[in-house]
Amino acid sequence: MWIKEINLINFRNYENIKINLTPNINLFYGENAQGKTNIIESIFLSSIGKSFRTNNDKELIKFNTENSIVEIFFEKSDRSGKIKIEINNKKNIYLNNIKLKKLSELLGNINVVIFNPDDINILKEGPQKRRKFLDIMISQLRPNYMYILNLYSKTLEQRNNYLRQIKNENKNPDVLSIWDEKLAEYAEKIFLYRNEFIEKIKNKIEKIHYEITENKEKIKIEYISDCSNKQEFLKKLQERRKLDILKGFTTKGIHRDDFIIYINNKQLNIYGSQGQHRTAILSLKLSELQVIKDEIGENPILLLDDFMSELDEKRKNNFLKNINNIQVIITCTEKLNDKDLNYTSFKVLNGKIVNE
Repeated sequence: MWIKEINLINFRNYENIKINLTPNINLFYGENAQGKTNIIESIFLSSIGKSFRTNNDKELIKFNTENSIVEIFFEKSDRSGKIKIEINNKKNIYLNNIKLKKLSELLGNINVVIFNPDDINILKEGPQKRRKFLDIMISQLRPNYMYILNLYSKTLEQRNNYLRQIKNENKNPDVLSIWDEKLAEYAEKIFLYRNEFIEKIKNKIEKIHYEITENKEKIKIEYISDCSNKQEFLKKLQERRKLDILKGFTTKGIHRDDFIIYINNKQLNIYGSQGQHRTAILSLKLSELQVIKDEIGENPILLLDDFMSELDEKRKNNFLKNINNIQVIITCTEKLNDKDLNYTSFKVLNGKIVNE
């Protein structure tokens, strides 16, 4: 799988550009705030339907213009295709010139794995980032997953609203059973998806991490959830009903899932060094890449947004060993020093791109 061509019109700081890529390594370099990350963002948008930088689509439109267009031409082992995204007052998505009715119809056409500097915090900070990591990966491979996740989120919002009404307006608490039933139904399905892919990652990450650390570290993942069984989760919701009413929100559920990583049997986010966090996230992302390859039968596209700056030379070399036969899009401030690395470079300067 690879992207042949990117066309951007009024996207971020690009007025009108066309970029022809190679199937191998494509490097976009230049000073900060010139538009390098915008290239990565346009590809991610065409894969997931959302930006990884903002939830407000209007921010993607070039200043003082009214609409934006992203066109991506891609090749897969069994077909070629074109994705077009128009953004103005709303967002319209087209696949091979046919307007899509649902976001799930976009998912899985272009598969990506993305690294950016913030990914270092996936394993350091709260569980929200780790759930987002899982959601992005699973939604590319199981489009129905995002549909169920949205149903869960809407039901959760409705339940939370009613919890506050019970507290403030003395509404009947027995009505909560309507939302509890649906919440538990969706939660069990989401758990099954997440647990499936955590298990797939487990099967990959131990070997990858062992090799990256030259046999010095053993990594382990533990999935934490209250929703493995519908009836048990329903029981928890009922047991915590008074607490939920008091707090005004649902204190248990799939929206609080997490996974914990251990290095040599010590919890990484408590005892891990900065170097161990960097190596662990590398192992996690490389596991994601291999899981996707196993699922679709070809490599996804690798997006590296200024991530190489976070790695020392040793980690860079160990990483590059694992990305053979993959289209890679890299952004950085200068060209790479590795003389053995064959890549095509593009200089980025204030929304202009020069192919070198």
